[in-house]
Amino acid sequence: MVKMSHRIYMPGQVRELDRIAIEEQGIPGYELMTRAGQACFNEICVRFPNARRWLIVCGSGNNAGDGYVIARLAYQHGIEVRLIAMVEPEVLTGDAAKAWQDYQGGGGEYVSWDEAPDFSGMDIVLDALLGTGLERPLKNTWLNIVQVMNESTLPVVAVDIATGLNGATGAVMGDAVYADLTVTFVGLKQGLFVGAGPARTGELVYADLAIEQVDEEQMPPSLKIFSRENFTNLFPPRVRTAHKGSNGHVLVMGGNTGMGGAVCLAGEAALRGGAGLVSVATRPDNIAPLIANRPELMAHGIETGNELDDLLDRADVIALGPGLGSDDWAQHIYARALAMSKPLVLDADALNLLAMQPVRRDDWILTPHPGEAARLLRTNTAAIQADRPGAVQALVDKFGGTVLLKGHGTLITSDELACPWFIQVGNPGMATAGMGDVLTGLAAALLAQSKGKSDASVSFADIAAAAAWVHATSGDQAALQGERGLIATDLLVELRSCLNS
Repeated sequence: MVKMSHRIYMPGQVRELDRIAIEEQGIPGYELMTRAGQACFNEICVRFPNARRWLIVCGSGNNAGDGYVIARLAYQHGIEVRLIAMVEPEVLTGDAAKAWQDYQGGGGEYVSWDEAPDFSGMDIVLDALLGTGLERPLKNTWLNIVQVMNESTLPVVAVDIATGLNGATGAVMGDAVYADLTVTFVGLKQGLFVGAGPARTGELVYADLAIEQVDEEQMPPSLKIFSRENFTNLFPPRVRTAHKGSNGHVLVMGGNTGMGGAVCLAGEAALRGGAGLVSVATRPDNIAPLIANRPELMAHGIETGNELDDLLDRADVIALGPGLGSDDWAQHIYARALAMSKPLVLDADALNLLAMQPVRRDDWILTPHPGEAARLLRTNTAAIQADRPGAVQALVDKFGGTVLLKGHGTLITSDELACPWFIQVGNPGMATAGMGDVLTGLAAALLAQSKGKSDASVSFADIAAAAAWVHATSGDQAALQGERGLIATDLLVELRSCLNS
């Protein structure tokens, strides 16, 4: 049993991995089904040790076959099994038919859904109805059983994927099971991570079934989970001879009237993110509170864009947008920054200005939330959320560079990446004001520190993914005291330990 892999696949790719295991690695299909059932059975016993009465709902195909294997194992271990068959098991074929025959041969019985089975008295429900092949909305009795399962007060375990969940997009197909635990096999399916997937999947456990892992070149994943190991490879411990000049100079630009807090957050995040020097170009009224709050920042009051020449020349990376606004001052600041041929990190109002006059360049990181992404693509937020992988790619196609699409399951991609990075960490407590400003400063700091690296493989997309991972991990550490009430400055306290552990 493996807690998590780092590769995420489309359902068709997982079926191909299954085929490779059977035909090229010589593992019989029924052996794989038996391993899947055993893995799920073991996990249930660990998670629900006091559950001695299992209601197992089997549908059709291999998902039902997994269910019959689990039912047989439970029956053999003295667990009371009540099995509902949505499809008469006599019509099953292949490995699923053998799984039914072995269950029946061991004394197992079933009832059909038409017999109006009773959920009362059971301790747990297992969803072995439908797998990743679902392409049409659930109807009739299939929809009814899902609704009954959701209305019950019993814990629900989904076998491979919650019934009703699209394995590719995470869309709910009519309705979908709300699982408390999902045990998935062979490969991680994209639908478990995007769309409604996380809400319907519950806790996710991955069982690789002892299949030999296929090379990425042979089977490129659709997404890759960014991990601590990835971050450490990008940012190993500093050399003893490092100095502030070797760690980059970030210029944060923004903070229009009444919005000085945004550049303060971004500036401090750049410092906490490890930049050697951080300057802030903002409205003059913001200077005193900036210096009082964080004296390490070099704060400059700017009335016109012409005052920016020296600051722009000295900066290695420009972070543009926190609290920028959209008035003439903001537009002039924005235009001067984009006129420079220096790496940029754009957020907030800078993205809104970009949406008004789209341009394309390779040396920037765009960090939209779904609403900003919708404005950039001239669509609506619902469309962005319905297909986040498609949206992040569309943003790269239109604007170039690297795009970091924020939200649950942050995605990062560029034309350089074979597949997008996926950020699995983070929590709902981070959905509050100022979090994006912290991410902007952090991304600029990591980008500034990478400027001197000789490794050509370090891309803007890798840096953006590293920033998103540190940001979300810091949010998780801060949320140990509770998600509700978490604020952006709480992350600033946690950044250093996440960057150095």
